[in-house]
Amino acid sequence: MNTRLTGMRLTYFLLSIILLVYGLIVARDFLYPLVFGMLLSYLLYPLVNFLEKKGMPRILSIMVPLIILMVICIFLGIFVLRRISLFMDDLPYFREKTIAHIEAIQRYIEGEYGIPAERFKNFLLTRLFDIGTESENIFTTTTGTIFVILMQPVYIFLFLYYRTKFAYFFLKIVGRQNRMIAVGVLREIATVVTRYMLGVATVVMILCIFNSTGLLLIGIKYPLLLGVISALFSFIPYFGNFIGGSIPFLFALLTEDSMVYAVRIAVFVYIIHFFENNILSPNIVGNHIRINPFIIIIGLIAGAMIWGLPGMLVVIPLLAMLQIVLMKLPGMQPYVYLLGPRGTSRHALTLVNIRRTFSDLRRKIKRQMED
Repeated sequence: MNTRLTGMRLTYFLLSIILLVYGLIVARDFLYPLVFGMLLSYLLYPLVNFLEKKGMPRILSIMVPLIILMVICIFLGIFVLRRISLFMDDLPYFREKTIAHIEAIQRYIEGEYGIPAERFKNFLLTRLFDIGTESENIFTTTTGTIFVILMQPVYIFLFLYYRTKFAYFFLKIVGRQNRMIAVGVLREIATVVTRYMLGVATVVMILCIFNSTGLLLIGIKYPLLLGVISALFSFIPYFGNFIGGSIPFLFALLTEDSMVYAVRIAVFVYIIHFFENNILSPNIVGNHIRINPFIIIIGLIAGAMIWGLPGMLVVIPLLAMLQIVLMKLPGMQPYVYLLGPRGTSRHALTLVNIRRTFSDLRRKIKRQMED
């Protein structure tokens, strides 16, 4: 009987997961703009809360930071669009250079290895022409994206304006006996997500400067555009630097006359990745998101499968929220332990563990010499 009951519970649990994933996929265009609006509202929350505590009315305390954010985004959008417009003017030239490079690679493969690469070349050329055609029509096929962007200020304003109402709604759901626990959960979520969003935004702005400066010194075309675009991918943990770095790398590989530019960019991307992971993020973002890297990578893959690129951008704060909620629920501690970084500290590549390893090795060698 107990085995049957356990099997039924497992079946219902798996069915609930399947229905949840299906619902997230079906409602993708509705849900991810809301999630973006919620996360961006956490980004503005400290300033809004500060202005409100100084006596400014809530509507005005929300509108001032929101207008500042909109002005920054408009200037950034104008900058990127101007650079894209200049890039589109040079697109036929870059297309010819890319085709010439692909043909050179094809001749090298046939000459060195005797492998016929005609189909491979035709496939790449066909895709390049398709990309060029799609790029020329990009501004006429993004009405959905434009609508999502225009709705973000509305969502941010509403989340910030009704934040107290949402909090009381949550407290009414959990009941009076769990009110103090719920208040602690809400405060912890606000603290963790706010610090994470502020930290990541700061890191991305610093990387915009570093990437653009580095690409300018390397000497490739459109360093500011490529630097900003590659830095924006740093919102995605672990993969972001390499995904963003692959854009200027491929651009240099397919359009520059010398392979030296691509090699320099590859080295530069590795240096930036090391700098961001070991210096920038630990000191700016900190350890506010205490989730182990394996779960983060699985979450990024799942987010990409469900919502695409938007899923990869929002999955880490959502996992942090889930972890905070699970920490307060009875019987959920095994799942909290699975999500968190505990249990592998002695295997981590840290200075303390390296010193301990060398100390153990010296003691072992000394013991063997004495024997």
